[in-house]
Amino acid sequence: MTVLSWPSELPRPLRDRYQAQATDPRLKRAQDAPIPGYRKQYSQVAQGVHLSLVLSRAQKAVFDSFYRDACGFGTTPFRMPDPVTDGWPLLHETGVPLLYEDGTPILMSAQWLCVFGDEPPSETLRGMTFTKSFSVWVMP
Repeated sequence: MTVLSWPSELPRPLRDRYQAQATDPRLKRAQDAPIPGYRKQYSQVAQGVHLSLVLSRAQKAVFDSFYRDACGFGTTPFRMPDPVTDGWPLLHETGVPLLYEDGTPILMSAQWLCVFGDEPPSETLRGMTFTKSFSVWVMP
């Protein structure tokens, strides 16, 4: 089975709306004392990430088609660029970007394997653009 890829026509998610939280792998133990105790319930956990995109009418159509048709209303896994890593310059320990011989920066690359989150995507119309907000589960 081929894993779907995030449409390259879509822009990067908004940085100010990015929110991530790992699933809690712990299970609280039954306790007789007032001190809480936990044990590990899962060895690996998915990370929930909330993202927002500002889209043109054409990009909205691409997103809607990807969600509805390609992903079967969010039931099929897909690969998407990690918005925290992918496309950002690789930095030296001093904070200076590392460059190729021709002077262009070396960019990092990272992909997520994910599925759409528990709620369907929502949208807001702002002038001539649409803001799509959605969550994904990033697989370990």
